[in-house]
Amino acid sequence: MSTTTVAGSDSRAQGPAGPVKPGMPSGPLATITEVLAIGGRRMRRLKRNPGRLVGITLNPLITMIALGYLFQSAIEIPGSNNYMEFIFAGVAAQVGLASIGPTAVAVCLDLQGGLIDRFRSLPISRSAVLVGHTLADLVITMMGLAIVVGVGMLFGWRAHSDFLSVLAGFGLLAVFMYTMLWVGVLLGMVSKNLETIESISGIVAVVFSFMSNGFLSVDKLPGWIRPIAEWNPVSAVITALRHLWGNPVTVSPSFPSEHPTAVIVISLGLLFVVTTVLSVRRYRTASA
Repeated sequence: MSTTTVAGSDSRAQGPAGPVKPGMPSGPLATITEVLAIGGRRMRRLKRNPGRLVGITLNPLITMIALGYLFQSAIEIPGSNNYMEFIFAGVAAQVGLASIGPTAVAVCLDLQGGLIDRFRSLPISRSAVLVGHTLADLVITMMGLAIVVGVGMLFGWRAHSDFLSVLAGFGLLAVFMYTMLWVGVLLGMVSKNLETIESISGIVAVVFSFMSNGFLSVDKLPGWIRPIAEWNPVSAVITALRHLWGNPVTVSPSFPSEHPTAVIVISLGLLFVVTTVLSVRRYRTASA
């Protein structure tokens, strides 16, 4: 007598690497377990390579010390005599921009080393690998931010709003940083040259941080740069942070300056959707 196989039973019983063992988590629980496993692996690598924190915090710290401390008496901001408090939101945003490069390099190295191919051979969710990677990098980036905040407080930065507003500011920073991490994932997926990744991520960090309102009032910038700085999403994030933290704010008569929340929702939302979709799609087909 021949054995009859119910259509679809094999696909449920097996993953890409073979049969799924009884008792293994399934559904959302399985995905959470996979994300935590991938994230844990990424965090363990930090112990062997703590330079990841240095790469995230070095430029923001240099900017804060050079501009906010050494040159603060030489730079005037309309309506404020505390330059450190003015630039701190821009320095905090730099931490998120600085995280693009290390994440891109890590993804590229995983791809070149064949680790991505091994992950794809396992019966795990396609998105779990990238989500676990970015969540672990978010924790690392927040650790870098904590270092920058501590140094900033030593040099005189203070928040002057209520606790919930301060917390909301750091929540906005976390959203911004997580979006930048997905930019790094996509960059690491599409580029196989580490030098190219480092060059592109460095340019992005410099251009988007200094062509913004992070360190100077927009009206102090050259005329051709002002529209770029005003519509730069990083400027909207910085303006919102200053409002939430009660730090000095300079407002120009433009839509992005007067409505930073709308710019943040539209720009970061669109960037997040595009980078996650393209990254997961690239993950399915990328080869070492």
